[in-house]
Amino acid sequence: MPIELLPASAAPFAPRPSASVVLSSEVKPWLKQTLKGAKPGHRSLNNVWQCTKFLGDVLPQSSAIWSLCSIMVPKAPDSELRKDSNPLVEALFNYQLIHIEAYVVHVDMVSQHEVAFKLTDKTIEALVEYHKGIYSVDVSASTCEYAEREQQLEELKENFVQAINRFVFRTDVKALEELGKDGAGELLEGRGERVKNAVMELFLPLHPPPPSVVYANQPVPHVLAQLRSGCQYSGSQPRWTYGKGPINGDCGQQDDQTSIIEYGQRALQTCNITFPYTFAAQPRGVMIGV
Repeated sequence: MPIELLPASAAPFAPRPSASVVLSSEVKPWLKQTLKGAKPGHRSLNNVWQCTKFLGDVLPQSSAIWSLCSIMVPKAPDSELRKDSNPLVEALFNYQLIHIEAYVVHVDMVSQHEVAFKLTDKTIEALVEYHKGIYSVDVSASTCEYAEREQQLEELKENFVQAINRFVFRTDVKALEELGKDGAGELLEGRGERVKNAVMELFLPLHPPPPSVVYANQPVPHVLAQLRSGCQYSGSQPRWTYGKGPINGDCGQQDDQTSIIEYGQRALQTCNITFPYTFAAQPRGVMIGV
């Protein structure tokens, strides 16, 4: 993946700078028409220098805020949301809109023919608050417990802060057709959906370690006794996996692996004990997924 080069105006964790504007040697008719509609008074826009100067003056204004899109998110963690038989009531009380706003940091009509946007401090603050107070709570609650979970969760929060501050959205320079008199504008023609998708990709899940695998080359009753004595799991009973074929090793002197697996299932059900184990046939014996 090639490294994206950004101008100093797009630096993260920095105050809003002046926009970097690079126009071609000839101003495109659509751009000249757009600038004429956005210019105040009778400011001249007869050449490239005047157009560049105008954009350089209007884009850094405090009023030059662009509306990129809006994202609907929960108002609270899932466990605190209001439950109602009417989905309209649930949506009204449980969800909110975060408006994604940005300002122009770069206009390039020579090389990449693109315009680049950086999120406003207000938008960044709203997204960080949602990620920390709601999203992280839900993702933690929906992930099984493991030793490094809390540490990974803190890293997830910090990585999001870094990523959202570095977030820059690039699109074709024709987006400037929506430039208004105050330097503000709105993304149209499906560009807002691309912004939404790009922002949501920054909300990453936790990654628990993969389940361990135990190979049991011993009588199944002995294996079950070991599992019973060492397991404190209270979750739901898993789906059982069946397999057939010859086995190697001592698995109760039974030639049919299916009977071994079925035996394990019946033994657990008879004892009314629930384990997070899955039995499957393997060349070395019966595989028990923990």
